[in-house]
Amino acid sequence: MIKPNDVFLAACRRQQTSYTPVWLMRQAGRYMEEYRKLRRQYGFLELCKKSDLAAEITVTPVERLGVDAAILFADILLILEPMGVGLEYSKGDGPVIHHPVRSGKDVDGLKEFDPENELSFVYEAVKKISKTLENKVPLIGFAGAPFTLASYLIEGGGSRNYVHTKKLFYTAPDAWQRLMERLARDTAKYLNCQIAAGAEVVQIFDSWAGCLTPSDYEQFVLPHTRAVIEAVTPGVPVINFTTGTAGSLKHVRAAGGDVIGLDWRVNLDEAWETVGYDVAIQGNLDPVTLYAAPKEIKNRVADILRRAGARPGHIFNLGHGVLPEAPVDHVIAMVEAVHELSAR
Repeated sequence: MIKPNDVFLAACRRQQTSYTPVWLMRQAGRYMEEYRKLRRQYGFLELCKKSDLAAEITVTPVERLGVDAAILFADILLILEPMGVGLEYSKGDGPVIHHPVRSGKDVDGLKEFDPENELSFVYEAVKKISKTLENKVPLIGFAGAPFTLASYLIEGGGSRNYVHTKKLFYTAPDAWQRLMERLARDTAKYLNCQIAAGAEVVQIFDSWAGCLTPSDYEQFVLPHTRAVIEAVTPGVPVINFTTGTAGSLKHVRAAGGDVIGLDWRVNLDEAWETVGYDVAIQGNLDPVTLYAAPKEIKNRVADILRRAGARPGHIFNLGHGVLPEAPVDHVIAMVEAVHELSAR
């Protein structure tokens, strides 16, 4: 008999479960008043670095929503700050890198640091979260994938066309290789420190991989994502999440992971057939669906569950993060619909 705490972990390992587990990206975020209240008092980076508050933000939605896993409150760019690139979270504009990396000289000028020491506040939060959860649900740790981290470093922030990023790997492939190897090494150590502190699953976010052609993903990204995944502590499930990669799913699968995370731009049944049934799948409700009436939300949940076909290894999630204005009662209705409709 699988204990409640084991349902999400069992699905990661494609084992049969009594219902489909569900958790949400940006589960601990701006759609919850509890989080908005804290943000009125503290800056974002300050919240990340205060382990007590990061733990509180992580645990609150688990108790409110009834989800089957907690996701660490942190940010994928925390690992970049110790490199000396001038990371700032500017209000309304998102993260900014004040010293972008645009050349081989810039790559070589990145500061070396030890993720175990420089990011200790993250691991302290993990330990506190694990203690507070008391084994009720697993805790998911996470990191940005090397490509998405590199894109932030190179573009200096968000981008529409990723011109600087693509120029670097087209015109300076050696510099690109050095940068990606560095990011893969640090990211793997960062994830393993989260695991040592108590994370039971880790997710790698490659949110910007959809800007690439399939062949560019295969050549410039796949080997480095694979290097991270292969370096993760053995036995710990890895979720490989990308967005906009419907045309590259076979390459994403080749990069590795026990679970392939899907965005909402692809039908779950077709994607699962593409990546193969020897891997678990996560997703993939359109986040905007949470603005619809609960009846419509339930219909959309039912469609995704139908596409999953009760096959072992499905983890229900959105196709990306919860949007800031999503009504909390609609989020709860979605979680309840997943549990009700998937009970077996």
